[in-house]
Amino acid sequence: MIVKKVISEEWLTVSEAKEMLDRVKEERSGEELGYELKKAIRHVDTFAKMDAGKSRDLANDLLNLEKMKPEIAIRIADILPKTRDELRSIYAKERFVLTAEDLDQMLDRVADSI
Repeated sequence: MIVKKVISEEWLTVSEAKEMLDRVKEERSGEELGYELKKAIRHVDTFAKMDAGKSRDLANDLLNLEKMKPEIAIRIADILPKTRDELRSIYAKERFVLTAEDLDQMLDRVADSI
């Protein structure tokens, strides 16, 4: 497949991708699904931890915090970390350090969404 031009780009949680792929699977019922599509469906079925609406709400809620980028909010909504160490590993490549208070705020919001 050759892509000539990207028209738009949007960050999706794994749960949102699962919802979209489930729709594609329903639309193509009776047809043979391609290898890549089957692998993608298997992946999102394995790793989606909540429904699409809840995961998007969590990501949007996390975006209200300081030191939060959209891609990190999406990653947190996908992984649903339970400890400070798990959160620190998500922020490992960032150039700033999170305080214990920042980490606790994020963990509280994740716990409230589950």
